[in-house]
Amino acid sequence: MADTSHDIRTLNGLIATTIDSVDGYQEAAKDSENSRFTPMFTSRAHERRQVASNLQAEVTRLGGSPEDDGTILAGAHRVFVNLKSAVTGKDDKAIVNEVERGEDHIKAKFEDAMKDDELSPETKSAIGAAWGSVKAGHDEMRDLKHSMES
Repeated sequence: MADTSHDIRTLNGLIATTIDSVDGYQEAAKDSENSRFTPMFTSRAHERRQVASNLQAEVTRLGGSPEDDGTILAGAHRVFVNLKSAVTGKDDKAIVNEVERGEDHIKAKFEDAMKDDELSPETKSAIGAAWGSVKAGHDEMRDLKHSMES
């Protein structure tokens, strides 16, 4: 049997980042002053939860133990953002900026994984299937951020 440890590690890293994204969208939905953004953030959180679930299934298929938590760094970042918003008040533009920054991060992680020539074709296919959600979320938040700047 082929060594799947690299694939499992890569997928688990993407799962943790995707769970961070779910948490970020849930926080954004909760903190958003503008009710028109809440359904969008909630929908993206649900979609990302499905992406994480699909990647977890791939880790299981490979014989690994799938990640089920976000990254420590993201937890610390959320604490800071929550503290900052408690002190400065919740501003939709600031929330969108934070979400978009998170989208840049997850997009870069997935792009790096898709360029990894050591991954099996099956793992690359699973990552590619998740890429649609990541790319769409990134582009939607980027466009929203730019529309709020003008």
